[in-house]
Amino acid sequence: MKVVTFGEIMLRLSTPGFSRFVQASTFEVTFGGGEANVAVSLANYGLESYFVTKLPKHEIGQAAVNHLRRFGVRTDFIVRGGDRIGIYFLETGASQRPSKVIYDRAHAAITTLREGEIDWERVLEGARWFHWTGITPALGEAVRSELRRALEVARRLGVKVSADLNYRAKLWSVEEAQRVMRSLMEYVDVCIGNEEDAEKSLGIKPKGVDVEAGKLEEAAYRELAQELKRTFGFEAVAITLRESYSASVNGWSALLLDDRDCREGYRSRRYEIQLVDRVGGGDAFAGGLIYGMLTKGDTREALEFAVAASCLKQTIPGDFNLVSVEEVEKLAQGTGSGRVER
Repeated sequence: MKVVTFGEIMLRLSTPGFSRFVQASTFEVTFGGGEANVAVSLANYGLESYFVTKLPKHEIGQAAVNHLRRFGVRTDFIVRGGDRIGIYFLETGASQRPSKVIYDRAHAAITTLREGEIDWERVLEGARWFHWTGITPALGEAVRSELRRALEVARRLGVKVSADLNYRAKLWSVEEAQRVMRSLMEYVDVCIGNEEDAEKSLGIKPKGVDVEAGKLEEAAYRELAQELKRTFGFEAVAITLRESYSASVNGWSALLLDDRDCREGYRSRRYEIQLVDRVGGGDAFAGGLIYGMLTKGDTREALEFAVAASCLKQTIPGDFNLVSVEEVEKLAQGTGSGRVER
């Protein structure tokens, strides 16, 4: 099965362990980005996974390409050009101290995309699925226009489209996000997000939800999913449910509403996670959900696979979810213990 994702991949520079930026004398180097993270998950699950972006021709750009190839992602359609790759700095929090991210991504190569550099007809030929996140249109008008071209081709070719709303306040305002994102929802079949994403990106606020209370009102999230589905005509809406007790311990589950096996809204099993690295957790969920919807006959099983996959990712350093289908299935079926396997 061919799947395609489109977005920016960045150089990630992390402080060692739990040290603060002001303490660091070295950084740990890797790469990551919303859609690239999803592409890696899908490649790990055995799908023909393509990531599309634009990267500089220099050695750092090539290092990003090599990193994707290392994990089985197809890079055939990556455009080369521009002067720089975006960077993000990560300080991992612990206990009551939250993690912190600083972006240095202005004028990244992807923002220099020109019409015609990507042949979307060729990229999406034979594809079953196309995935993007709200981060991509936030990168500027050139990227926004390219995304719309991709979505128009995907619709014409009958390719299923998913979008993770992923609102980022450091990239654009609520007003601009809603103006752009609401206009793109007509192309989306499967919508993924949380309560903040729905409010900031689409202007739909959940009723009776207090994210600071530490208690989930499941009925309110079910109503939010119904409102999103009703307003935009999605085939399915998935809402991730994170209970942030501290920077070290989170509760994690999700809810799915669709026209198949989750017509009333189905909430997954809940996991309590001792966090190692929560960055990329939402992307791991998206990758798991796409895989589940493509391969499983029951969408409840697809949701359980997605939540288990994301749970495992948050125990792995780095952006990528480096787990197998077998490992995810074991946890989703309740047979994973966390004990040493011999």
